[in-house]
Amino acid sequence: MRDIALCGVSFLLKTHNTQINYNMKRKGFISVITLIGLILSGCGGRHSASSDEDIDATLTDSITKIISAYPGEIGVAVIINNTDTVTVNDYSIYPMMSVFKLHQAIALCDYFDRFKMPLDSVISVSRNTLDAVTWSPMLKDYTESVISITVRDLLRYSLSQSDNNASNLLFKKFVNVNTTDSIISTLIPDNTFQIAYTEEQMSADHSKAYSNYTSPSGAAMIINRLFNEKVIGEEKQEFIKKTLAECTTGKDRIVSPLLDNDSIFVAHKTGSGYMANGILAAHNDVAYIILPNGVSYSLSVFVKDFNGNETEASEVIASISAMVYQLLSESSDKPNYP
Repeated sequence: MRDIALCGVSFLLKTHNTQINYNMKRKGFISVITLIGLILSGCGGRHSASSDEDIDATLTDSITKIISAYPGEIGVAVIINNTDTVTVNDYSIYPMMSVFKLHQAIALCDYFDRFKMPLDSVISVSRNTLDAVTWSPMLKDYTESVISITVRDLLRYSLSQSDNNASNLLFKKFVNVNTTDSIISTLIPDNTFQIAYTEEQMSADHSKAYSNYTSPSGAAMIINRLFNEKVIGEEKQEFIKKTLAECTTGKDRIVSPLLDNDSIFVAHKTGSGYMANGILAAHNDVAYIILPNGVSYSLSVFVKDFNGNETEASEVIASISAMVYQLLSESSDKPNYP
């Protein structure tokens, strides 16, 4: 079945959910290269779409083929040139994990704009109040007992390196999860996402991760609005965009098939979940991409309750990214640079 939604700048989506049978066994995994080859051959090799509808149909069918080979719930959204949206399995059920740090950054910058606060404001925190075992590159760089750091640098750690201590500090010191949720609901439909817990709370109780959820279209919309519309003050918005382009995590996901082409602009935010009894709770990536031919697109891929490891989950995200890139790189449109 096809799940296509056309949207304008207002992002008034009308979608029909695509049902997929996920009762696949791990021995049925198909390699990325083999799978992409099968899909492209099924689409007649190099695809030359005569209309947006042709591209939408090819994207939907190709995504459906890819995800049907993997054991988990996988949702995808693509927004092309800020006008046309394609979704598959677009339900508001996917744990965001660290993807919510993008939402947090936008909400915090909105708060700082309203109260005319600079991102170079400095806060001090005792090292012994921070989580020494969570993912936190910041703690390796700051070795003193009392850490003094700017809000700008905390956002850099949170966005580009997905630092959990940085995110927790920003929630505690400035904008809490409830306010973050409220601010973001002014930018995208509130039924497409929910932010209810911090990284600290999810670490203490992994089940809480499922309450920080999104639909693929909701995640694609927030990054698409960031790169195509004024959502916060210009200086802070440019800072977030630049920092997302410097993201160092998840290079084996959406970014993987694009790494060798310096002429492609990619900004993205990843999220990784917990493993329990061989099931990976979540493995995600959301990105904004500009191709040399001027085509721009937002792509979100969310993997939930995956019966496999992180390498295998990254493989499905990378294969979807490779297929979308190959199809859209053959199209052309007016350049839309951030």
